[in-house]
Amino acid sequence: MVNFFFDGWEPVLRVLVVGTLGYVALVVLLRSSGTRTLAQMSSFDFIITVAIGASFGRVLTARTVPLAEAVGAFALLITLQVVVSNLQMRSTWFRSVMTGDPTLLYHRGQIQTSALRRVRLTESALHAAARQHGAGSLDDVAAIVLEPTGSLSVIGSTSIGDGGSLPQD
Repeated sequence: MVNFFFDGWEPVLRVLVVGTLGYVALVVLLRSSGTRTLAQMSSFDFIITVAIGASFGRVLTARTVPLAEAVGAFALLITLQVVVSNLQMRSTWFRSVMTGDPTLLYHRGQIQTSALRRVRLTESALHAAARQHGAGSLDDVAAIVLEPTGSLSVIGSTSIGDGGSLPQD
């Protein structure tokens, strides 16, 4: 018979002990990997974060998963994160494959419709980004860039300078 509400103190104690030790191990591993792991997330960072969360959840709820296996999984995932981050720093090609490049969506009065289609955004997303930046209209904006993290950077008309930081198509 399955007991849905209480199956004794042993499983509760296991969750408390393994959860606490797993949490401590995860914090130590994340801190030792550097702040990049906790910075703005690329799609790879998101995948690693979800995988770590799934591993942590599994060790908490599955009686058959020992803490050592969970810590091993944490270490593997964080090591992969560090390796990929180091490769991204050393290789522009690898960085482009893993995180993508920034995409210019709006520049000096011109909506880049082909770029919008390519990244599957609408013109209304540009207007929303302008409003969030405090601009009442796209006329007050010099450029809008979709960053590799998925955020939209809005550069005001008075802040564009020579535009050297804008992505080139």
